[in-house]
Amino acid sequence: MKIAFYAPLKPLSSPHPSGDRLIGRLLKSALEQAGHEVQIASTFRSYEGKGDKTRQGRLQAVGQKMAERVVKRLRSSPPDLWFTYHLYRKAPDWLGPEVCRQFTIPYVVAEASFAPAQHNGAWAAGHQAVAKALSQVNLAFGTTAADEPCLIPQLAANAHYLRLSPFLDTTAFAPAPSARAATRQQYARSAPGDENVPWLLTVAMMRPGVKFESYEVLAKALRLCLPRPWRLMVVGGGPQFQPVKALFADMEKRIAWLGPRTAPEIAALYAASDIYVWPSVRESPGMTFLEAQASGLPVVGGDGGGVADVIKNGVGGFLTEKRNHRDFADQVNKLLDDPRLRTEMGHQAIAYVTANHTLTAAATRLNEGLALISS
Repeated sequence: MKIAFYAPLKPLSSPHPSGDRLIGRLLKSALEQAGHEVQIASTFRSYEGKGDKTRQGRLQAVGQKMAERVVKRLRSSPPDLWFTYHLYRKAPDWLGPEVCRQFTIPYVVAEASFAPAQHNGAWAAGHQAVAKALSQVNLAFGTTAADEPCLIPQLAANAHYLRLSPFLDTTAFAPAPSARAATRQQYARSAPGDENVPWLLTVAMMRPGVKFESYEVLAKALRLCLPRPWRLMVVGGGPQFQPVKALFADMEKRIAWLGPRTAPEIAALYAASDIYVWPSVRESPGMTFLEAQASGLPVVGGDGGGVADVIKNGVGGFLTEKRNHRDFADQVNKLLDDPRLRTEMGHQAIAYVTANHTLTAAATRLNEGLALISS
């Protein structure tokens, strides 16, 4: 199939790393692995994050004109279907529904979300646009169970819905277990500190809202872990760096602030570390948990958003109650106290990801869905 692919929240070509960009790129790769020709239909970004209705109106007008341009450009060789990744009220899809109407082709979406309580909110126009788009969908792939109760009722009666487990390309993370000693020494030199204590790793942006709140929970939890030896490696940056750093002021000697890192550098840090920790208040779905497990790290995560879709509690790690820093600390301490448990759960984590969350599995699942609308 010839597929027109579009990501309204953040184009796949964005120079700014994010989980959203990563998942979009992985979806494109999985579709290509499944045997399809995938073309980026547009890099137009419809996202408006401040609730500015004037700007939202301008984006809608630009989006509608952009749809006309896309139709004109594709007229000589129309796609077989349109595939939109991640539409929600702050980043509605102004392009896909119109293109699909013009060419009478299926409209497919992945990771759409719908919040009925927002119908009169600051993004009411985007909310209405998402509702209208969902009513036109032929096939929806959902990546988190949390989205389903509100999403599925918005789909037409003849639309198909399939769960698509979060997934990743494990290639970059597979060497981690055998490279652990060497990478540990490398980072011990670049970020001086005790390399003989368990290394905890966190990879997360430092933004207001749920990211900052998650860092607050992490600081409270690690304060309860102070009687045990450990070191925390923090990868990430953002506008809240100084406030985040202040949360850990009394633990500063145990923490290495590594700033933003490239994907290969982060892969090396997974290899160098012992436990991945992030008490997520809300993640959808939390790709770093999969990356860490694919690297052989046991993980401890907060049960916020889609995290339960990427951690099988007690297998490759522990899923703790959202915002409960004591529960989180208890599970971290359990792993700090038992090197054998860390090793066993690390092996289980690799097996779990290999069995449930690979690019190959996603390609198969995507084809299962597309077969439903191609007959």
